Amino acid sequence: ENPGWYTSYTPYQPEISQGRLEALLAFQTMVEDLTGLPVAGASLLDEPTAAAEAMTLLRRTSRQDANAVFVVDHNVHPTTLAVLQTRAEPLDISMVVVDLSDGLPDVDAYGILLSYPDGTGAVSDIERLIEDAHSRNWGVGVTTDLLALTLLVPPGEMGADVVVGSTQRFGVPMGFGGPHAAFMSVRAGWERHLPGRLVGVSLDEDGTPAYRLALQTREQHIRREKATSNICTAQALLAVVSAMYAAYHGSAGLTSIALRTHGHARVLATAARELGVEVVHQSFFDTIRLRLPATAETFVHYVRERGINIRLIDADLVSISTDEVTTDAHIEELVGALAHVLNASKSPDLAAIRGSIADPLNDLPSSLHRTTPFLVHPIFTDNHSETAMMRYLRRLSDRDLALDRTMIPLGSCTMKLNAVTEMAAITWPGFARMHPFAPVDQAAGYLSMISDLETWLADITGYDAVSLQPNAGSQGEFAGLLAIRAYHRSRGDFNRNVCLIPSSAHGTNAASAVMAGMKVVVVSCDDEGNVDVAELGRLIEDNREQLAALMITYPSTHGVFEIAVAKMCEMVHEAGGQVYVDGANLNALVGLAAPGHFGADVSHLNLHKTFCIPHGGGGPGVGPIGVRAHLAPFLPSSSVRNTSDASSDAMIDHAAVGPVSGAPWGSAGILPIPWAYLRLMGAEGLVDATSQAILSANYLAQHLDGAFPVLYRGASGLVAHECIIDIRPITKSTGVSVDDIAKRLIDYGFHAPTMSFPVSGTLMIEPTESENLAELDRFVSAMLAIRAEIARIESGEWPVDNSPLRNAPHTVASLIGDWDKPYTREEAAYPLQSLRADRYWPPVRRIDSAFGDRNLVCSCPSPEAFAEAT
Repeated sequence: ENPGWYTSYTPYQPEISQGRLEALLAFQTMVEDLTGLPVAGASLLDEPTAAAEAMTLLRRTSRQDANAVFVVDHNVHPTTLAVLQTRAEPLDISMVVVDLSDGLPDVDAYGILLSYPDGTGAVSDIERLIEDAHSRNWGVGVTTDLLALTLLVPPGEMGADVVVGSTQRFGVPMGFGGPHAAFMSVRAGWERHLPGRLVGVSLDEDGTPAYRLALQTREQHIRREKATSNICTAQALLAVVSAMYAAYHGSAGLTSIALRTHGHARVLATAARELGVEVVHQSFFDTIRLRLPATAETFVHYVRERGINIRLIDADLVSISTDEVTTDAHIEELVGALAHVLNASKSPDLAAIRGSIADPLNDLPSSLHRTTPFLVHPIFTDNHSETAMMRYLRRLSDRDLALDRTMIPLGSCTMKLNAVTEMAAITWPGFARMHPFAPVDQAAGYLSMISDLETWLADITGYDAVSLQPNAGSQGEFAGLLAIRAYHRSRGDFNRNVCLIPSSAHGTNAASAVMAGMKVVVVSCDDEGNVDVAELGRLIEDNREQLAALMITYPSTHGVFEIAVAKMCEMVHEAGGQVYVDGANLNALVGLAAPGHFGADVSHLNLHKTFCIPHGGGGPGVGPIGVRAHLAPFLPSSSVRNTSDASSDAMIDHAAVGPVSGAPWGSAGILPIPWAYLRLMGAEGLVDATSQAILSANYLAQHLDGAFPVLYRGASGLVAHECIIDIRPITKSTGVSVDDIAKRLIDYGFHAPTMSFPVSGTLMIEPTESENLAELDRFVSAMLAIRAEIARIESGEWPVDNSPLRNAPHTVASLIGDWDKPYTREEAAYPLQSLRADRYWPPVRRIDSAFGDRNLVCSCPSPEAFAEAT
């Protein structure tokens, strides 16, 4: 609930992101310690998609030549199995789902996914399976539960290559399915294959250790269709929550919670046995299966009437899980209900059962008891009081520059107000504590809100149907392209696999097309930044029989409304293709134009941009897709439907397109934010907001053009909701780069605009409608002052390599002591008089990312490392 955390942007500018980068590094360290593997990423979207990323990672690292068979334990959770199948099919990966109780199947595979504890709750020794898989040159992935790993031998110590799971139970609400930060850790040497983001340690110009995103060449804007991952695949805010949960509880606290959770399951299992009920698995952590011939459904309904939901597997089996908030009263209610349903003469004595449990780990094989210490870094040992934790969080947020301090003028990313009124409801228990597979008759409020959102978003975009399941913009792109692919295949057009993408497109577009099994063909842009319609026509003809889709962004990423957009849609449709309009720039369209009306067939919408869900330092996000009626049958299905009888395993939906996220409605827990935004704004307010966003962008373009020429304008001479200013002439004449301007803006108290995208050597600026005139003028003043500093380099007064731009940002430490700069300390620290009253001081100077990539460190450094540097 602290805007210092939820309004921050992805930490691409590390000097102003040291607080959240430290928190994400703590997340990585937590995952590394608990899983027993040396490298972990900075979060993924959810457990099923993390498992899918593991499947493709193991293929990339495989020593098998052309093999595309992946083995999956049939006891992996059904939601994970369903998402794996969705991801595997377009990539021609053959999934073999098998019972591994008799060992590995006789197949020629490249990898295998195991589960520990598995989806049934059983805990078994998987080390032999891992050894056997490695003897066949298979890579091994394991899904796991971090809380269980406080008690169990970590999979990394057993030889696993990749470990994935969810950190939801580390302090994150269930939220009807999300958002939750998933995790992935890998063996040494595989860090460059990790999907998403990786935080590393480098040095700043003074030699001080400093954090930054490592290996950023994986970012899709650079690698496009050759990308091995999607940089947008992250849940940064939720990763921070789970890391701070671990920091607050520490190793001993987490172990205590795990023992209490396991203890409740043991008491329940022991009581069930005393009632003559078969407990299916002898070894378990928090989940037990009970065999209740012909009475399972009766038991489920009986306890539901008493306010407890448990899982019905089939007519004879139920599954019950305990957790941190399970109480003795819950166990007593369950045991009493079980005794009643079985007509037992008396209920077991639970106090006696608890007293008889001497060894808290007796129900787990001794060979699986954890002996390795974890969470020994001071972050996890020094913040165990609420006072210490509060101050630690404040110290971290004070190091960052987020929207609560200043305008973030990032083009293409729509960093706008996340109003408190919109945010308030997400922590209400009715939203926060809802299980994603609770019976639908218990979720009437959620379903009403979801129905409203689907209807409103369809009305805004001109589409006929909307799916809220994709839990990131990247997932929305993938789901939209899958819908196009499934539509063509339903008509027998199996050869349509070419996706035309303009060179100006978001880099994620090409990566998503490849994930959906398509071949990317790039379309050039003309000198005005528009898609080259003549070349588009030639490429359509060249690929007429194979054309699946054109994937464009409107307004374009060049910041202009392309007047030929309707014509381009007609050209593609005439050739049998479909049109995908990337909704990243919808903030310039809402209320003024609708993609479904000017010819598009499908779009994803970034609810974390246009519709006010906060970026949270790089997630959470929601990326729903809107489609025209003919694509509606191919929206992503739910892997496990919510039904009134709480059954699950028997309800896998084999629709044409499977699920793209684990929960039926993705990150439903943050849907109250866009619902409130749309309900409060109304149609008139939305039109005003869009108009204001366009007006603000043109105001900045007009005021900056004399100092920094605006690269592209539309046919009217105006820009859309963002503008690109060209720094290349300045760089050519002075050596001042976009990096220099970005870092100098920190001294003026601003986050940088988007750098070198979509055109290298430029800055893309988007003010949004949230900024008032005073803030726009403050930004203009900063940019014009920087232009005046550049003029002093042009005149020869300052050498570029010892100018305030090249030395920026300036820390307090850099301003004290000896001073050998041709400019004064005052010019460095207070280039504008207004900064004297309120100045943000960055904690580090410019960071050497290349050094960090050459010397990759991706876990929390010791405090001594900072002491040695100073």
